Amino acid sequence: MVDDPIPQITPPIEDYLKAIYTIGRERGEPRASTSAIAARMQVSAASATNMMQKLAEMRLVEYTPYKGVQLTVAGEKIALEVVRHHRLIELYLAEALGYSWDTVHDEAERLEHVISEEFEDRIDAMLGHPTIDPHGHPIPPKEGRPPEDVHRPLNEVATGDRVIVRRVSDRDGELLRSLSSLNLVPGARITIVERAGYGGSITLERNGETVAIDERLASKVFVEPA
Repeated sequence: MVDDPIPQITPPIEDYLKAIYTIGRERGEPRASTSAIAARMQVSAASATNMMQKLAEMRLVEYTPYKGVQLTVAGEKIALEVVRHHRLIELYLAEALGYSWDTVHDEAERLEHVISEEFEDRIDAMLGHPTIDPHGHPIPPKEGRPPEDVHRPLNEVATGDRVIVRRVSDRDGELLRSLSSLNLVPGARITIVERAGYGGSITLERNGETVAIDERLASKVFVEPA
């Protein structure tokens, strides 16, 4: 009996697996909908569905029509490796090469598929075996999973609460530049002073100063109680 050939894992496949993993982490559930995957990958729903069927045939996801997908153990292992590459590269670019935090994401997207395991290990050692990237996202360990995400978006925090920024969305350079100008970076301590109703502005106090931000921006900042 001839064994089935091992399927080739291409960069597009890695990108889809990473998208499924990150969507699940952001939403706190193991499954990701086809529409969410299509939006993240900037493709049509039909293209995303075709890829989900292919990944299911490769036994990298469990796919149920109209109910989305969930990574298998094999799929999650690949996704975690790509995410680890990506976030280590982001930190290396920022710490060693002086890239600003709003430019490292796109560079890491290009490099995450091509670095060797030895290069990954050397970056990890040089950086002192870090656990978070420049935007506060956990760097998956070499073996196993990162801790569960317990942070909530800033737009869900009640008036009067004091919180610490732990991570921010890293996909939009303009958003990151706005957050940097407001000093809403990982580690910043802030208090919710006022909310202008659903969808309105949120007034924050940090370092004795107040600033108002809109709900869209606040939804991209993730915090924990101070």
